[in-house]
Parts: sequence; C-alpha cells; structure tokens
Amino acid sequence: MTTQTDARAPTPAPGGLRALRERLFVALQTVLPQHPLSRLVYGLTRVPGGPVTQAAIRAFVHVFGVDLREAAAPDPADYRTFNNFFTRALRAEARPLDPRAEALLAPADGCISEIGKLTRGRMVQAKGQALDVQSLLGGDPSLAEPFLDGAFATLYLSPRDYHRVHMPLTGTLRAMVHVPGRLFSVNAVTAARVPGLYARNERLVCVFDTAAGPLAVILVGAIFVGSIETVWAGVVTPPRGRRVRRIPPPPGPLQLTRGAELGRFNMGSTVILLLPPGRVSWLPEQTVGVTVRVGKALGLLA
Repeated sequence: MTTQTDARAPTPAPGGLRALRERLFVALQTVLPQHPLSRLVYGLTRVPGGPVTQAAIRAFVHVFGVDLREAAAPDPADYRTFNNFFTRALRAEARPLDPRAEALLAPADGCISEIGKLTRGRMVQAKGQALDVQSLLGGDPSLAEPFLDGAFATLYLSPRDYHRVHMPLTGTLRAMVHVPGRLFSVNAVTAARVPGLYARNERLVCVFDTAAGPLAVILVGAIFVGSIETVWAGVVTPPRGRRVRRIPPPPGPLQLTRGAELGRFNMGSTVILLLPPGRVSWLPEQTVGVTVRVGKALGLLA
C-alpha cells in the first residue's frame, strides 16, 4: 500500500523545500526494514479484528475516498479482515469491457504513470529516468527479446483503487517468473528519484501468448505490499527468496479470456504491460496522469 502523495498529481519539480522533502522521503525508504515491515502488515491485515477491523475500514474509506457503492459487498461490516476489504470484488456490471475486438484493455484501475514505445530495450520510468526491460523481466534475454522496440504502459494503483488485475487480451500463459527485490514505494516521487525502481522492486512477471503476439503483464510490489497472487497459482509471494525463479505453469494450457481476473495485490502497487513492436497504437487520450479503469481501452491492436 502506498500512503504518500497521490500519483495522480503531477511530479513535483525539483528545488527548494519540496525537493528536500522528496530526498528525505526516498532516503528514509532506503534505510527502513522494508521486508520486515511488509511482513508485519501482511499479518495485521489478515487478523479478523471485529470492531477494530470495521473501524479501520471505515477510516480508510473516509481518508482515501473509496467508493464502496461499486463493491460486491458495499457494507464495511461484510469484511472479516482488512485484506478482504482491500482485495474486494466489484459488482459484475461495475467494469464494462470496451466492446471493440481490437481494443487493448486497461488491466487495472489506476493512473497512467508512463505510456509509449521502448527504444533499444529501454522504457521511460519517469521524467529523467529510464529502465532496462531485460532487467525488469528478471534478466532473461529470451523473455525480453520480443519487446525490445515494442510498446509499454505503466499504471499506478493508489490506495483507493480496486486492486485486482485483469487480462488486457485473451491469452495463454507461457511463463511466470518471480523476481525478488526491494520494496520501495512506487508513487511519482520515488519513480522520479530512484533509478531503475521497477527493476529493483520485487515483482511477478507473467508472459502470455495472444493474437497480438507475446504480452507481458508485470505486477510490481511496493512497501507494505505483503503479497501478490494469481488466480491459478494462489499466493506467489511471500515467501520471498533471493533468486529469480520460474514458477511452473499448471498442467495443460492455461487460457484466460479478455477481461478475466489474472491476480491481485494484497495491498496496492503498479502494473506494467509490454507488447512487441507494431502491435498496438495507444489512444491519444490515454496519456500520463490520466485515470483509467479495468476494461477501458488503452490502445487499439494493429
């Protein structure tokens, strides 16, 4: 979960007191025991605390402006634990899918942090910061090769957002890779000040074969993100190791249809999409700072 400045606001310009606060904010994260704190949050959010849990949920809804009217269970009393609330399902009609067959759908509710094309295997992380895609994918050149001059989109999920991740296209799972790492915040300030942020944080890489070619959906962890899971493998992290590991797919082909749930963050973070070159044209209205919801078109397939 990220409790700091909302990524929907523009990245602050460096200089003066604001720049000092930003540097201190990043420095504090560097020295914090990120993983122990996240394990603590993981445990606390799974405690059925009765009135305490209900009070925490109501306070969270008030502070972050969560719209529970679109939830399948709109009453805070319906949730036994805080994590049940945070990973809440929505009403079936709450996220209609773009009807165009050629539409590439937004995989999550959130704010577009960056969107565009890769150049020689590098993508924009934030203004002044670039990121190596092979590193992002865990260092495997065979996974990275199809995307080297392709397209990417990065979505930031704020605390108030719906935290399940859905399929942008119908696809068959080819590979799933868990990449251990740090747990920095992923808001705009940290993205602008921590080089290679998304390739330094813990993440889960899912690569699918689709009608548009390979599609990578990367779920990036962050501080207080106690867990990432998928609908077919369950909880993938924790436990946390120190080595990149390929997670065997389930027996037989695993296909997820367009708009189907892929997984979820048990506390929020960032989703990155990668596609090969020439396969998608991003819609002009989908630019940095725009808020999107699951099922909205990010671009049109070529």
